Amino acid sequence: MKYNDLNLKEWKKIDINTDSLWIINERDKSGKHKNIYHGNFVPQIPNELIRRYTKEKETILEPFMGSGTTLFECERLHRKYIGFDINQNMIDYVHSSMKDGLTTYPDYYIENANSLNNKLIEKHINLASQQFHQSEKVQFVLMHPPYMDIVKFTDNHNDLSQIDDVELFLKKFKNICTNFLQYLENDRYFAVVIGDVYKNSEVIPLGFYCMDMIQKNFNVKLKGTIVKNIEGNRGKQGSGGIWRYRALNSDYYIFKHEYIFVFKKVK
Repeated sequence: MKYNDLNLKEWKKIDINTDSLWIINERDKSGKHKNIYHGNFVPQIPNELIRRYTKEKETILEPFMGSGTTLFECERLHRKYIGFDINQNMIDYVHSSMKDGLTTYPDYYIENANSLNNKLIEKHINLASQQFHQSEKVQFVLMHPPYMDIVKFTDNHNDLSQIDDVELFLKKFKNICTNFLQYLENDRYFAVVIGDVYKNSEVIPLGFYCMDMIQKNFNVKLKGTIVKNIEGNRGKQGSGGIWRYRALNSDYYIFKHEYIFVFKKVK
């Protein structure tokens, strides 16, 4: 496994989840992880993916940084990190968090940027590469975009969370994939964490639409379709009875899943 540091001679001791169903009952709250941002994902997701698909000192690229969950895992796992977010408040928060306590692995570069702006992303990835003394290529890309306008993170019109139309969302997300996947080395991996949405009294399978868009427009192989439960969903904590009543009083099912699509970039 040239793309990770796993010691397969002791494979029975490796705690990497290789199943396509991930049951995560509780969010990891250790270290710098705090559940302060509606829409952030559990740290166990980047932790699993980073250990499975990268080696120490390799570089992770992320177009939707959010509150820094992936960066904090990169620090813990000794990976370099390049991240962007359209929300300046999150950039400030993450900078502050990284200065809070001992930073054991300081090779990171974060910037407030519109991930749709190819020239701006190119500029900052070039600057990050100079800082890291490496080429512009990275070894893993992790994308956790907004699920359309379910949660509006900013009022910036370039923010994907402002989009309520599926076709427009897919068009914009395709542009972001183009902007970022060009920096991923061939034969390396990227993942998209995405959920479905419920609009106009019906389920919109946004996750599968995104998967289909990527397969049709990029040279990739789909390596995994993982279903992750969201038992600890912040919006439903402590109110399971109410949501169950609402579901029984109507005709829908309560969302407790997200998808993690793992792709391999091929030549």
